[in-house]
Amino acid sequence: MRTHTRARLKLALFALIAATATARADDAPVPEQIVNVMNKIWGSHPGTRANHAKGVVAEASFQPAEGAARLSKASLFAGPAVPAIVRFSDSTGVPALPDGSPYANPHGLSVKFDLPGGPMDVVANSLKFFPVSTGEAFLALLTALSESGPDAPKPTKADQFIASHPTVLPAFASAATPASFARETYNGIDAFVFIDKAGNRQPFRLEFIPAAGAEHLSAEDAAKQSPDFLMTELAARLARAPVVFSLVAHLANPGDPTKDPAQPWPADRKTVTLGTLTITKMVDKPDPSLLFLPGNLPDGIEPSDDPLIDTRVQAYAVSFGRRQ
Repeated sequence: MRTHTRARLKLALFALIAATATARADDAPVPEQIVNVMNKIWGSHPGTRANHAKGVVAEASFQPAEGAARLSKASLFAGPAVPAIVRFSDSTGVPALPDGSPYANPHGLSVKFDLPGGPMDVVANSLKFFPVSTGEAFLALLTALSESGPDAPKPTKADQFIASHPTVLPAFASAATPASFARETYNGIDAFVFIDKAGNRQPFRLEFIPAAGAEHLSAEDAAKQSPDFLMTELAARLARAPVVFSLVAHLANPGDPTKDPAQPWPADRKTVTLGTLTITKMVDKPDPSLLFLPGNLPDGIEPSDDPLIDTRVQAYAVSFGRRQ
């Protein structure tokens, strides 16, 4: 109950930020409307992403685990280590947001694997599951928050939306400020499908598990930190030693829902370690054209029937076009 109360307070604070925002009513595609509402809520900041605007980039490599190739014929698992680029980020489209702000949750980890046939991208964050099931519902959530300022009639549109969508508060309550970007667990949220050499298909969800262990701060301690403490701590940590994550696949059982990112699978589902992501050094001047698209997949991995995947791909493309 206490975690849900914190989530409700977090959403209430979010609504205060959005109090002066009004979602643009138009007939644009849902992904474009999502970016429009984000730009209304957090402002348009040239050269930055519509969401997860504040972040840092680092170099990495991925070493596949023995046995990963039995699950998928993807080149990611076929041989030696492959280079990668990672980006850690704070939530919202505010580029100067303090890292310890409650708005900065969930934090994100995006990875671009440099494969022979083209890149594979993974976009993960610290939510255990997504607050809603579809892009349309996410647009409705953002719009409701943008119209629920302190002077809005009670119950506000946000109150009404939350009452009719029981996954919203538990989802937001599942994320907290980490002690370090290197000490957070990042979840893939959406389901994808492995295809092996025989054509067998296995739905899965990804998780990045920190070798250093997960550690979170209380809201009070997070508020005491310097504005860029996660960014500077990561740089200092990498100057001493690499940062390591295990990439783990959670395998669905027959009948597990793959189309709804708001529905977590039972905790007893089989997990398989796919390999090790080793982050080695910061990138001082990240490529401004760096873009992570969950649809960038090699042969051997395909999207599931989760419609949010395509919504995310299109919304990221819209955001990319605007920041360019």
